[in-house]
Amino acid sequence: MADARVLALDLGTSSVRALVFDDRGVALPDVLARRPTSLEITDEGKAELDPDEVVAAVGECLDELAGRGELDQVEHVATSCAWHSVIALGADGRRQTGALTWADTRAAPLVAELRSRGDMDRLHAATGARPHTLYWTVKLPWLASQLSPAPARYLGLAEYVTGALLGDPSASPSMASGTGLLELATATWDAQALELAGVDERALPAVAEGGWSGRLGAEGARRWPALAAATWHPATGDGAASNVGAGCVAPDQVAINIGTSAAIRAVEPAEAAGPLHRELWRYLVDDRQVVSGAAFSGAGNLYAWLRQVTTLPAEGSVEDELAAVPPGSRGVVVMPYHAGSRPPLDLAAGSGAITGLSLATTPVEILAATLESVCYRLAAGYEALAATLPAEPEVVASGGAVVASPWWQQTLADVLARPVRVVDEPEASARGAALLALGQSTEPATVRVVEPRPDAAEAQRAARSLHEDLAARLGYV
Repeated sequence: MADARVLALDLGTSSVRALVFDDRGVALPDVLARRPTSLEITDEGKAELDPDEVVAAVGECLDELAGRGELDQVEHVATSCAWHSVIALGADGRRQTGALTWADTRAAPLVAELRSRGDMDRLHAATGARPHTLYWTVKLPWLASQLSPAPARYLGLAEYVTGALLGDPSASPSMASGTGLLELATATWDAQALELAGVDERALPAVAEGGWSGRLGAEGARRWPALAAATWHPATGDGAASNVGAGCVAPDQVAINIGTSAAIRAVEPAEAAGPLHRELWRYLVDDRQVVSGAAFSGAGNLYAWLRQVTTLPAEGSVEDELAAVPPGSRGVVVMPYHAGSRPPLDLAAGSGAITGLSLATTPVEILAATLESVCYRLAAGYEALAATLPAEPEVVASGGAVVASPWWQQTLADVLARPVRVVDEPEASARGAALLALGQSTEPATVRVVEPRPDAAEAQRAARSLHEDLAARLGYV
């Protein structure tokens, strides 16, 4: 694909972004259009996007780039999209809901009962997922119980967008794997998962076969003539694309991404992937690779929340004040589940906890304990991954939150008791989608390698033990 330019669309829960990359996967300078999206959140656990707003935002981004002539040499279009979203459609094809995102936990009361049905170990091995509020195994029966008439069909956000732009609402294997309904080995809908969800295949999008490609529909070709002949590639789940964008595509590497939420993931060839650890999930990158890992709903969003509700120092001085807090935050312990949890825990939004407070506790100590708690969860994910990989893997960290905070980088290295290589790729998911379209894999530049401090690593071991003891006493295991 020499000289081929790739337009990458990144459909996130907070914004839509459109970037253009060259044939080496390098983003063209200043070629970026971004539109915010509105996530409707309630205390009951609702977290929905308006999918029509997302489609409109994509259109506005393309209009902006087209107006500057920046789509003129684009030959390929790649898409990264947040996994797990679902939209209910009526028999007339009209949508009955917004896009319920990964953060929507309203279906939580169904999880325990659904997990009591059948062989969950078999389901986990086959689909990479146990019933959880993330997955369609739980969201679909909940939607069917809430809506009248009951939904006739379901789509994810990526399928809704490609349906609007291309006239093809089929699901890529990567996006389908994020539903929890897909048998990974065959990329077909799993019978046990369908039974739990209470649907048959007719209610689900068709899974695109290998070699799928698309073209803009007639209306889109008129609106953006520079893209009329461009080839659209299958959408990739954002976590998988992020690993590719960070250059972590081998089983001797794990990628830690810390942004609004946090995740730790490893990519392997599908045929070489071993048994899945019970605390991890597994999805498809494409028809050749799988990604296994753990994700956590609290990270940078917890920092933003603390900024709103406490008197933290100004951004420029908070790093210095964090550095003055000893490892373990003087006994403050945080359960970082304010926004709920991802598998394997089944915690709804509002499950966060802070203990060890005194009248002398400062906001910075609460912040330090909160960010440390995210590192403890990532360490548990690292240990689960390392137990299944052929060798102890290198740790590569990326994401806006960790790249911006040397303190967080150092704390992560201390908690893991391992070196952490930090790479700065602010658009890792978009870059990864572009590289997959190009059939390439390259690493972004390394910012620094952070070595653990022996004394701090020992102190963090003790602090993590207190954290895990509290988690066990609260039932957060």
